[in-house]
Amino acid sequence: MSPLHQMTENGARPSAQKRYEIAEDVLRGNIEDSTLPPGVVLLEGPIADILQISRAPVQRALQTLESEGLVHRFNGRGYLVGPAGQGIEPNRIDIKTLGLTIPRHADEALQSRASWERIYNTVEADVAGCVVFGQYRIIEIELADHFNVSRTVVRDVLTRLRERGLVRKNQSSHWIAGPLTAQMIKDHFVLRGMLEPQALMAGADHVDRGRLNDLFLRLSDLEQHEPADHLAALEAIYADFIDVCILATPNERLKESIRNNLLPVTATERLLRRLGLPGDPAIITELRLVAELLLRGAVKAAAAMMENHLEAAVNRTIAQMKIVAIIPGPSVTAAYLTRVLE
Repeated sequence: MSPLHQMTENGARPSAQKRYEIAEDVLRGNIEDSTLPPGVVLLEGPIADILQISRAPVQRALQTLESEGLVHRFNGRGYLVGPAGQGIEPNRIDIKTLGLTIPRHADEALQSRASWERIYNTVEADVAGCVVFGQYRIIEIELADHFNVSRTVVRDVLTRLRERGLVRKNQSSHWIAGPLTAQMIKDHFVLRGMLEPQALMAGADHVDRGRLNDLFLRLSDLEQHEPADHLAALEAIYADFIDVCILATPNERLKESIRNNLLPVTATERLLRRLGLPGDPAIITELRLVAELLLRGAVKAAAAMMENHLEAAVNRTIAQMKIVAIIPGPSVTAAYLTRVLE
């Protein structure tokens, strides 16, 4: 069952609300009835997942609730439930386990407004899973039929994929995905090298020390295990590493640029793992060193270690892509993806 449908209540449907207003209402209601008790740490990502919306309206909703004194900022990332100045201790419970109350009118409004968001992740995964093998055309009507949605929803999805660099329109106005070449990956890593170490330094004072320490302990523990254990946990722990160490910067435009630039890189690495290509346990050590240096307050050294990690990472990825180049493409892709022979 979707988190959005964990619990609903009867309620009159209001006039059309913006998503941030709906998010405000949902969070305010759950704070007032103590489903979200004082001290709970509110992060944009988990709230966005529950409400099935993007982070931007959640961010705006939290800012409004802060102005009302219902939440406040603290030394870590996110907001604490409760007013400032009362010495409330952070409670980093996963809010998805709290069973937030979603009023029926809010549920219906979010469902009607977020159709593209409900299929976006699936489409992104379908596209990312094939582009390393070549060029594919996406046919709008077939994509709409596949998910039983309107052409408007399909165009919203494709527009967002284009914003993230995963698809483009060719001279015939056809939607094209791929090919994702070694040079493109190199270009993405060049941009990572420009953005991520700078973001690390800019956000060092805003890092959630509790999460950073937890991350360091997890990485240290993984170093003691067999390499197979490293690689099974790598995707999740790498996402946490980026979130804790790189995206702590308060610069929202920088964060968005980093997230978008990472999409094709993450998709490529995920595909390489699915193909059974061997990973490098050195990744865990590299990430652990960055986290350890940040914990010690050696910010410039942490940024330099991040640069070293990115240099090693691009070499690993390119070496694996050379192996993929001789592997036949997938025999089955989503019905709306058609291989284009170059």
